Amino acid sequence: MKTKFLILMLIVLFASGCASSKMIDSTTQELVTPSADKAQIVFIRSSFVGSAIQSSIFDVTSGDAQFIGILSNAKKLFYLVDPGKHTFMVTSEAADFMKASMVGGKTYYAMITPRMGAWKARFSMLPVRNGTGGEFQYDSERFQGFLKGSQFSENTPESTAWYEENSANIATRQAEYWAVWQQKSEADQKERTLNPDDGV
Repeated sequence: MKTKFLILMLIVLFASGCASSKMIDSTTQELVTPSADKAQIVFIRSSFVGSAIQSSIFDVTSGDAQFIGILSNAKKLFYLVDPGKHTFMVTSEAADFMKASMVGGKTYYAMITPRMGAWKARFSMLPVRNGTGGEFQYDSERFQGFLKGSQFSENTPESTAWYEENSANIATRQAEYWAVWQQKSEADQKERTLNPDDGV
């Protein structure tokens, strides 16, 4: 399976070339602890696999897609929210979702991981656990490597324009794949949910 996935990614690389990012590196790479009336989530791309394909991140808590940014390989984004329950979405060829229940003053982490799609990489959004369980744990050497090896990005007029030009397609993808996500079992949905105590 891994061999087939790598072959597919090589085909994409040669067909499309390296994707140029519409984002820029943030002027500061320091993450500030949020105030007690805000929670913070950091999205991190987890692998060089599928690096020619960028993944776009959205807050869909209200039902409408609120654009957060575009993630390239070895990049990360931070996003401030009000404490409480939220739903986030990652899109490329398809869409995937993650729920979160967040506490004020805490920072939460989510990994954006590639998986095989029909013609290019699709991405999953996975919670980082503050403790045991799940694919990623905050204190693990593996996660800390991703955290330290990635750079914060921020939006540009080009990334905002990209979202405005593609908002209709994104809304269609959201509706299609949200219906799929809702068919997941309760156990599967819990695996894709950030819990209050996952914050650090």
